[in-house]
Amino acid sequence: MHAPLRAHAPAAERGITTAEYAVGTAAGAGLAGLLYTMLTGGFGQKLLTTLFDHVLSLLGVG
Repeated sequence: MHAPLRAHAPAAERGITTAEYAVGTAAGAGLAGLLYTMLTGGFGQKLLTTLFDHVLSLLGVG
């Protein structure tokens, strides 16, 4: 049989999920900013060009 669900978390655990969501959101925003900076600069242009050329060569087009 399943244990009954608690209606309220203990006082020491209140707000933990909110803090976890905040940290996850901040980390996601930071990673998105880093990727945007990398891909909009020269590195991103070179990476996309190399990837595109490689895919075309695999398809026998380029």
